[in-house]
Amino acid sequence: MAKTMQKRAAVQKVISSQPWLHQRGKTIQAFGTVRQFPIGLSRDARLYSCQRLNQILADTQILYALYKKHHWLMRGPSFYQLHLLLDKHADEQNELVDEIAERIQTLGGIAVGDPRQVAEITRIPRAPDGCEEVPAMLSRLLEAHEMILIDAHEAASKVEDLGDDGSNDLIVSNVIRTGELQSWFLAEHLVDTPLVHA
Repeated sequence: MAKTMQKRAAVQKVISSQPWLHQRGKTIQAFGTVRQFPIGLSRDARLYSCQRLNQILADTQILYALYKKHHWLMRGPSFYQLHLLLDKHADEQNELVDEIAERIQTLGGIAVGDPRQVAEITRIPRAPDGCEEVPAMLSRLLEAHEMILIDAHEAASKVEDLGDDGSNDLIVSNVIRTGELQSWFLAEHLVDTPLVHA
């Protein structure tokens, strides 16, 4: 009878709906390493691609944040159009963040995700805490795009040389094409043309 009661108590403990809170675990894969995946690419190629993609990922996360910040801070006669445009661009950058991170994971790596680590890795200069004039905000976005595009062009070429067609395709088809199109839209807002002709 006592053994039956102990078994019931053990079963009840196992099937409890109480969440196990405040758990901590050991790191099972270090950042900057890759696991072996059977995807037809060498460890060195996958490791290099992950390093390049993590740089692009960190910079893209900062660009996304800049878009959201400037979207909120837009001012002036073109407020509504730029408010909507910057939000649209932010959404597209957010999609890129997910695509790049998933590619890194597909290669067996660890995608940079913690905002504090992103801040350590990014090369995009920090914007002022306050609000800049509209042309300065747009210029800041263009400069961030150009930094990412320069890196993306070089990374695409190098990962292609290593046989990583998937990363090359992602960088060219998604990162570069999205960045170039968004840069065009932003640059056209900086053309010195009056809104109204006299």
